[in-house]
Amino acid sequence: MKYFLLPFVLLATFFVQAQNAEVYPMFPECEPVSYDDSEICFKNTLVNFIVDHFDIPSNVITNDYTGEIAVVFEVTKNGAFKLMYVNAAYDELKAEVARVFDLLPVIEPAKYNAEPTYMQFRLPIKIPLERNQIQDLKDKSQDNSVAPIVSSKESLENNELVVASNEYDSIRSKLFTNPRYESSINIPLSHEYYSRFDAALNKIGTNNHTASKPLLFKDVSKYYDLKSDAERLHQNRKTLLGRKIWNEHTIRFQNEDYWFTFDFALDLQLGKDFGDSNADFTYNNTRAAIFQGGLGENLNFYTVVYENQGRFAGYFNDWAELIRPDGGDPAIIPGRGIAKPFGSDAYDYPVAEGYLSYSPSKYFNIQFGHGKNFIGDGYRSLLVSDVTSPYPYFKLNTTFWKLKYTNTWMSMRDVRPEVTGDGSFRTKYMANHYLSLNVSKRLNIGLFESVVWENDNNRGFDINYLNPVIFYRAIEFSTGARGGNALIGLSGKYKVSNQLNAYTQIIIDEFSTSDVFGGEQSWKNKLGYQLGLKYFNAFKVPNLFLQLEYNQVRPYTYSHNTEVLNYGHNNQSLAHLWGANFREIIAIARYKKDRWYGMGKLIYGKRGFDYDNDPYSYGGDIYRNYEDRPFDSNVEIGQGNTGISFFGQVEAGYIINPETNLKLYGSFIYRNMNTEVNTASHFDTSTSWLNFGIRTDIFNWYYDY
Repeated sequence: MKYFLLPFVLLATFFVQAQNAEVYPMFPECEPVSYDDSEICFKNTLVNFIVDHFDIPSNVITNDYTGEIAVVFEVTKNGAFKLMYVNAAYDELKAEVARVFDLLPVIEPAKYNAEPTYMQFRLPIKIPLERNQIQDLKDKSQDNSVAPIVSSKESLENNELVVASNEYDSIRSKLFTNPRYESSINIPLSHEYYSRFDAALNKIGTNNHTASKPLLFKDVSKYYDLKSDAERLHQNRKTLLGRKIWNEHTIRFQNEDYWFTFDFALDLQLGKDFGDSNADFTYNNTRAAIFQGGLGENLNFYTVVYENQGRFAGYFNDWAELIRPDGGDPAIIPGRGIAKPFGSDAYDYPVAEGYLSYSPSKYFNIQFGHGKNFIGDGYRSLLVSDVTSPYPYFKLNTTFWKLKYTNTWMSMRDVRPEVTGDGSFRTKYMANHYLSLNVSKRLNIGLFESVVWENDNNRGFDINYLNPVIFYRAIEFSTGARGGNALIGLSGKYKVSNQLNAYTQIIIDEFSTSDVFGGEQSWKNKLGYQLGLKYFNAFKVPNLFLQLEYNQVRPYTYSHNTEVLNYGHNNQSLAHLWGANFREIIAIARYKKDRWYGMGKLIYGKRGFDYDNDPYSYGGDIYRNYEDRPFDSNVEIGQGNTGISFFGQVEAGYIINPETNLKLYGSFIYRNMNTEVNTASHFDTSTSWLNFGIRTDIFNWYYDY
């Protein structure tokens, strides 16, 4: 464990050359050209010169020769052209190449780290000369008085002038332009980060889709200039170390066809739970490495590896241990993963996430990864949320006209002792699709469907659910009543104004009109809904964001009579973190000015828990079989061991590095839970938790259990 960062230190040492800039040799004609076009200008000015001065020998013309001359040459540190190797079918052609190269002028030499250096090239010259197909295009530099130069791709496909014997040394970074902001990389799921551009995405008349998250950088950059927003916060740091800490990625590299960045990430917390007499302090010690980039225009990649140790507030530790997996490990850290013991009272929980993102056209984005997803416009989601541990997934986003259609296929784990077999956790699968339609410039509606099935009868991943446009409910019915657990949902958003948005969600686990509208509060009335308001630039204060949200989910929603077919993963809910049998109201305020930000959050809720040593399920635990219910009618939210919870949090911080979203912060949490009957799992608690830290904010911590 102590060697965790060693490979990344070696990697950083190996790639440190990527911070140095290379400058190609320069003809006088290329001096007004931008740095990005300097290589193109050099290559094509040389090709033009050779074609203009080359005289084809008479015997070559007589024999109607068609072929190619292979040339290797060097531009010396003094800027002179030095011919090193020529291979041709005729000696006369070799002599003519030597003559033309003697005519070349002395030019500005190549430079590396601002020092003159030699550079060698390989150049094929095609005979007849017309085959070189040189095409003139206008210069792309800002100086319109510059004479036209030859563009690269047309001529270099036929006269491919490339670095030869120093190819290895020539692999150096060009000017880094932060291509991530135009890429198919996901914007990491962070409520604070998303709140910065939410207002721009929700202006009346925009034809985007905000519910299916994470969003791509390139999609958001159409409406909000993320790149300029980050660069505006850059500080005037003259040293390399200063720039890396405050403004830049640790390592960054960009060439014509690929780019990448490498960063060290942190989540270091130190705090005090004043209500926990068993621990002197709380802490989290996370070190992470982030590697992301692009290959060509359409393929991007992202990976992050976390090494973590921590001890949290008492109530959070209790919940982590309550959902512990089979096999002896003491806990599952909510939202992160399975934890091993660390010391006498802390946890060690490694986490890894990553994905490939491919956009074959403007209509499609395909992702294969290990991470999380979120569907909705609220703080919570009743459809798919990011409160659980990461999981493997394959996702297809299709966007055209006024539609965005998201298909996601996932592999989940059930880690409870009662379903574990032969020492391995039970595998189950999920497929869902979400269709978002902009009905008008103000109104958006979404249709959601999801199905969970297990690997019974060794059927593995059921190919019936691979069809992205099929109705899952019908497939579930055809595979047997216990073949899967299908849910459907609706969502909506209405832009009242550019400052005010209203949004909603409805989840339907089982729908029987006679039971839902019969007035008997049937257990089959397994519904949940969300209502919310967002107020951007509230009271005309720039960057002040206010949000009010109400959620409720009836008992037994998300559960099933087959043990594994619940709507959960790693003993956590895939939707709302409270599971079911609750109602809550949430108020959130966020403010940001330059690098400073602040947040306040209040949550009041009513929940229904199960009793200890009671055979009945009251509908809050989605992992319990709903056939263990005590009654079929008069089922109400909060039934069972009723708990009333209050959660308040304030946080303020400073963004150290806007490119990596590294923050220095302090927070205070007050949580109070009152239950009707104190049990081993749920009891009266009051927590005051003060916390300070520095973290790379690329995922959401949910402490509001």
